[in-house]
Formats: sequence, C-alpha cells, structure tokens
Amino acid sequence: MNVTNIDWPLYRHTLSDTGFALLPAVLSSDECQEVAALFDTPTLFRKTIVMQNHGYGRGEYKYFTYPLPPLIDVLRHRLFREFAPVANEWHGKLGISLRYPTDLDEWLKTCHEAGQTRPTPLILTYGPGDWNALHQDMYGALYFPFQAVLFLNEPGQDYAGGEFVMLEQRPRMQSKATVLLPKQGQILLFTTKFRPAKSARGHYRVAMRHGVSEVREGNRVTVGLIFHDAA
Repeated sequence: MNVTNIDWPLYRHTLSDTGFALLPAVLSSDECQEVAALFDTPTLFRKTIVMQNHGYGRGEYKYFTYPLPPLIDVLRHRLFREFAPVANEWHGKLGISLRYPTDLDEWLKTCHEAGQTRPTPLILTYGPGDWNALHQDMYGALYFPFQAVLFLNEPGQDYAGGEFVMLEQRPRMQSKATVLLPKQGQILLFTTKFRPAKSARGHYRVAMRHGVSEVREGNRVTVGLIFHDAA
C-alpha cells in the first residue's frame, strides 16, 4: 500500500468542489488480489446480503466484523483523517452544527454511544448480469458525509460493464449522471448523501445517489469504506 505520494490538498479541493475525487492507485495488483480473496473467509464477516433478495439489484456483499483486516483498517483511518476537514467545511457552508474530529476512533466512539455499533465496511462481488441500484448508505442518524470504494479488478481485463454511477438530483432541474470506470487499486471518494452548491442566496443541498451499472462479463470486486457504524 502506498499513500505517501498522494497530493492530499489537491484531492480535498476536488472532493469539496465536485462531491467526488478519484485517487491514484494505492494498492498493487497482488495486494488487490489478496484483499479480494478475503471474500471467501467466513469468519471475517458479520452479515451477507444477496442483493436480489432485497430489491437492491443483483450481486452479493458481506459486512466485515471487528477487528477489520489490517489493510482495510489502515485505509479507513487514513482517509478519514485526510477528508474530515472537507466534511467540516461542508457543514459550515450548509449551517450544520456537527463537526468531525480528525481521528476516526473518536468519531466511532460517538457513533457507538448513540447505539451505532455495527461495522459497515464491506466487500462486494458482481458477476455477469449483476448490478447495484442507486442508493445512499446511511445506517443511522449519525453519518459521515463521504465514503470510499476501493477497486480490486482491472476493467476491460477482468470484467466489462460495471461502471460506477453517481446521480446528482438538482433542484428544479434535470438530474446529472456521472459515470466512472476506475482502474485496479484506485480509490474513489464521494458524497454519502448530498453536496453543497452555491446560489445567489448562499449554499444549498444537492442530493446524490450512487450505484453500479450491469456487469456484462467477468467478475468485479470492490471494498466499500464507510466511516460511520450502523444502528
């Protein structure tokens, strides 16, 4: 894992401005394969979701239990530390009083005291015909306004289709879609629920949802890093 050469101020600015930021690859191909292989270790997980059984789309994902695998735990802490300032900036623009610490453990303690104690990082696998409906990952009253996806396969080589889709629901205007196909080892940061947009009267909330288009062939595996725990 290599996060030492990332221009963090650049990506904080991008995230603040657009609601998402695609980081350069932080894991090697071998590291990605090692993380993807965790899917087949039942003791690492607290719950398995078959998406078609719940109307979420088609595919399967599993929530990790605590303690998280070391690499995933390190990434979760580092990303939170780097992007908590943007979360506080957004809350300031929107008049939201809640402020986040830069230490993830301190924030998770707040979640746990509010009854949100179940870990939310997850690993997702999609095969041919699988997809994920547009949604938001909330899990309780307390939430961090950003989350991340770590991409473990190479598009065009390991799978076709399976684009990451974000939909921005603009007030009194048609919605805007953004479609991305990150490479193996990259991490995408994006807003959990909404982003601030500026008008003549100040800032207002623009709701955003995310999902995955249908995988046409191959297998697509990702890890979702969510920075608040579930009730």
